[in-house]
Amino acid sequence: MSTSILLAAAWVFAATAVAFLPLRLQMVPGLALMIAAPLVIAYLGFQHGAVAAIAGTAGFISMFRQPLRHFLGRLRRRAQEPVE
Repeated sequence: MSTSILLAAAWVFAATAVAFLPLRLQMVPGLALMIAAPLVIAYLGFQHGAVAAIAGTAGFISMFRQPLRHFLGRLRRRAQEPVE
């Protein structure tokens, strides 16, 4: 099995373990997982092609849909603020 698939599987297991933590303890490891995800997905895509990268991206979005929705909402609000 390739290293990229092993890393992706380890990322999924780590994300699942973080989901079992109480909400107040999820912030730091969840943020680390969000930062690591694009690197793991890029490595997966490099070794196995675009289809694997798209599948990894879909899995990432599925697991982190609420935090991603929150960050996108904050970006939209910031973009709509009037410039003085």
